[in-house]
Amino acid sequence: MSAPSDPSGSYYKHHVFFCLNERKGEACCADHGAQKAFDRCKKQVKAAGLAGPGGVRVNKAGCLDRCAAGPVAVVYPEAVWYTYVDADDIDEIVESHLKNGQVVERLLTPPHLGR
Repeated sequence: MSAPSDPSGSYYKHHVFFCLNERKGEACCADHGAQKAFDRCKKQVKAAGLAGPGGVRVNKAGCLDRCAAGPVAVVYPEAVWYTYVDADDIDEIVESHLKNGQVVERLLTPPHLGR
């Protein structure tokens, strides 16, 4: 059943996935503070009143295969990929993108960076 506040029929307006993958001997998002950023995003989304059906869901993900750009998170349904470095970046993503619908251009993951 769809959330009543979203006319597109999607249960969540935004779904954010944070790569928390750990690789032995290879670069990985877990080595770059991904868990801390995930925790921060969940906290900020909840504090802003954005969490839940019709709003935002923040999820853990395994490898998203963008290791060279790590740490990464992706926001759906727009499929916007972000590379972040600190709590301020996470706060900006929540405020600008998740709350106000404005993509944070400076944090976009370069499209050519994969694994």
